[in-house]
Amino acid sequence: MTTPQPLLTSVTVGAYTLPNRVVMAPLTRNRAGEGNAPTAMNAVYYRQRATAGLIISEATQISPQGMGYPGTPGIYSAEQIAGWKQVTDAVHERGGRIFLQLWHVGRISHPSLQPNGELPVAPSAIAPDGMAATYDGMQPFVTPRALETEELPGLIAAYRQAAENAQAAGFDGVEVHSANGYLLDQFLQDGSNQRTDQYGGSIENRARLLFEVLDAVVDVWGGDRVGIRLSPSGTFNDMVDSDPQSLFTYVISRLNPYNLAYLHLIEPRTGEDSQNPAHDKAVMLTSEYFRTVYTGIILAASGYTQDTGNGAIAQNHADLVAFGRLYISNPDLVDRFAHNAPLNPYDRDTFYGGNEAGYIDYPTLTEQVA
Repeated sequence: MTTPQPLLTSVTVGAYTLPNRVVMAPLTRNRAGEGNAPTAMNAVYYRQRATAGLIISEATQISPQGMGYPGTPGIYSAEQIAGWKQVTDAVHERGGRIFLQLWHVGRISHPSLQPNGELPVAPSAIAPDGMAATYDGMQPFVTPRALETEELPGLIAAYRQAAENAQAAGFDGVEVHSANGYLLDQFLQDGSNQRTDQYGGSIENRARLLFEVLDAVVDVWGGDRVGIRLSPSGTFNDMVDSDPQSLFTYVISRLNPYNLAYLHLIEPRTGEDSQNPAHDKAVMLTSEYFRTVYTGIILAASGYTQDTGNGAIAQNHADLVAFGRLYISNPDLVDRFAHNAPLNPYDRDTFYGGNEAGYIDYPTLTEQVA
């Protein structure tokens, strides 16, 4: 008898027993329809990938202020909820499970994307290096407006409402996006947070907003249907912290009592992107390290392949593995892993924006044989 691949074994994750440990990573594709609402095409895309143990939706802004890229979906209007209901129904028809990723980009935006052309908001008025993606092409980031202390309860309420809207849209759970240099990550790290109120200064203060948001979301869903995403080694979106190991060890140890569905860790890149200059500045904080800190389910993401994903689970560094680019071009990724079949190459030119091409037209194994 052939020993099953670790990736293809079942696992209990929060409220669910998943048939495999292959997770579709959250993938921004910039293909939302009018009013930033998902469309029938988006439903086809997610349905095609429903054999994943778990799908995590593309990052989805909790409010108009949370938007940072053209064509990204929201979860704050009736039209958006209805659009997402098409998606969740399609995934559930194939027996899949899907969590919605709750997102606020903070300073990684541009006035042209904000309500009434206002400045993006952030913990502090510090502009990130780099360029914003707008409907008129790439433009330099602006200096954001620092959020006032009295605004933060309203921000937390927006996360709560988004979590409730995700229930109305038929999701199986939600993931709080606190990674990749977006708003909650901006509050965590001292390169972007130089506040002097109770949300700045010490590690405990900088983590305050994240835990207040998490409390609100868990109150809606229960901890066993909530995940959280962190990037302890990340430098994307001009992120830096003076002591990331202490910061993220504190944050992740505090997550233990929540009994969350999972902790989603973006690890230092080990694949083809490991040579990019930002990688050289990254601190190597891996799932293997955080296994000694966190007692729950760990979902690892870091340019994994079939072989390295199986290895991570076999070595008990992770319980689940997220695949991003491989899922773009291989809607039947689980089936291909099961048969050790060749993978379709992905086309980077169609990652962001566009139509069906490079989105719902990648063939499955069955279609290729036929």
